[in-house]
Amino acid sequence: MDEIQRVLLVGTGAIGAALASIIQRACPGCVSVLAEGERFVRYRREGFVVNGESMQFNLVQPVGMAGQAGQAETLAGSPSSGGFDLIVLAVKYHHLALSIDQMRGHVGPQTMILSLLNGIDSEELLGTAFGSGPGAPDGEKLPVYAMSLGIDAVRQENKVTFSTFGKIHFGDRFNNPGAYSQRVLRLSRFFDRTGVPYVIPENMLRSLWFKFMMNVGINQASAVLKAPYGTFQTEPHAREVMRSLMHEVVALSRAMGMGLDDNDVQKIDEPLFSLHPAGYTSMCQDVMAGRKTEVEMLAGEILELGRRHGVATPVNEAFFNLIKAIEAAYPDSRVENS
Repeated sequence: MDEIQRVLLVGTGAIGAALASIIQRACPGCVSVLAEGERFVRYRREGFVVNGESMQFNLVQPVGMAGQAGQAETLAGSPSSGGFDLIVLAVKYHHLALSIDQMRGHVGPQTMILSLLNGIDSEELLGTAFGSGPGAPDGEKLPVYAMSLGIDAVRQENKVTFSTFGKIHFGDRFNNPGAYSQRVLRLSRFFDRTGVPYVIPENMLRSLWFKFMMNVGINQASAVLKAPYGTFQTEPHAREVMRSLMHEVVALSRAMGMGLDDNDVQKIDEPLFSLHPAGYTSMCQDVMAGRKTEVEMLAGEILELGRRHGVATPVNEAFFNLIKAIEAAYPDSRVENS
């Protein structure tokens, strides 16, 4: 396998733009952004501003869409017919199916796919569409697992600010130091070269569930309370609301053999207290901007798994209904999807 040189970002919200900025500084011209229609034109006109620094990334369109009405020509940075070396997805869960269709023409035999979506099943959907990619362990049918933990990025229009990037956790299901798969080594070399902070957990599935537990708690509690991270760092009642949501994830984890226990609820303090007190979760940002949230992927998934495994999830059921009611109360009862 060749070393990673060409990267395609699918989704340039807070996390995607923050990651693109880090890679761009270390490897100018390596990063391209997938966009079409009005978004393509807007990105070309306005660019991005990350922590006060203006940035322009290469822009590419979904294959076959260049030249359609209302769309501009593809800018420099398109790969050869072999596809990109790495495609990073940082979209909302409800945009995943469309993103898979739009990126399909940019996937080649040497393309690694890295999903930074919240939730626990995007790798399965990507594996069904594209397989495991190059360098996977024998018998593996899914792409490398990944998540972003500890970032406090906030997006307002084309401006993204963050005080800490946190780390990208990635790997195969199980990762033995000294015996990593070729794809894990390939990605780690690229992150070393570009200065992207990362961790390779020994038990990646357990790490995914830890992040899922954290999102179920703080994302949903913050969306209902419209509260920043600082509230959950200092206010005991808000912390108890967050923990009540998380304990239901732990109960499901026990039923499904994913390895979480009640001590993990306490362990979220380390990543939580690393975040800027004035920052907001992505779901809280969505609610304040009148955008569709990922509640189906969080509480909705908990409710479905609870029914399937016979685990009661009343707190998540209440929050599912609360957040759906908040969405329904947006002006004109219209949910923005961007």
